[in-house]
Amino acid sequence: MSNLARAFDHGKAFIAFLTCGDPDLETTAAAVRAAAQNGADLIELGIPFSDPTAEGPVIQAANLRALQSGVTTDKIFDLVRELRRDVTIPMVFMTYANVVFSYGTERFLSNCRDAGIDGLILPDVPYEEKEEFLPACRKYGVDFVSLIAPTSENRIAMIAREAEGFLYIVSSLGVTGERSEIKTDLASIVSLVRESTDIPCAIGFGISTPERAKKMADLSDGAIVGSAIVKLLAQYGKDAPEHIGAYVKNMKDALR
Repeated sequence: MSNLARAFDHGKAFIAFLTCGDPDLETTAAAVRAAAQNGADLIELGIPFSDPTAEGPVIQAANLRALQSGVTTDKIFDLVRELRRDVTIPMVFMTYANVVFSYGTERFLSNCRDAGIDGLILPDVPYEEKEEFLPACRKYGVDFVSLIAPTSENRIAMIAREAEGFLYIVSSLGVTGERSEIKTDLASIVSLVRESTDIPCAIGFGISTPERAKKMADLSDGAIVGSAIVKLLAQYGKDAPEHIGAYVKNMKDALR
């Protein structure tokens, strides 16, 4: 069983996203621990990039703050090794192809395995180009997590059949960020996914309230929240972890 799939084996999963190094790596570590202690089932760690094309203004600003604070990929690997001393829930990296390429794909994935990273999400790598990364992911036992967007349409079944770990279903067109409503026919997308694979699927983009999280988790196997958590980091800085813990508890309780 994929380690990522374990995040879904005790009810609906709550998946929390944080940008590494915003405002610094010590705060990231405290925020990850607070999320894990308060019910997060899986953590997405964003490796900051100068041109994060899938991100809205909240996470773009977090990327900029993290880069300005001097965060590097090597420092993030050190952070994960330190977290793995006591954080046992699955963790994945979310970043961009250029970050992996420039670091060296083999070296990057070898370090993922050694540090304890369970999966990799690259939102700028379409299904048709995943062979650039998939062989190295498999070599080092890191799940290459696929995304399904509202525009995937006739490719949904194909992407789902070859999925690993879990499927990330993007709720709506555009970039990450909170939304007042989600109009995508997600039930139809999830239904097609269910017909094609047994791998769990979670919905992300635009989820910020317990009510919205529950609605998305009722449709799928879990809810992914990023911008609302990153907003707490922007608002509270080094004091954010306790607020993140309370927020995650609230969201996880709604999913239960």
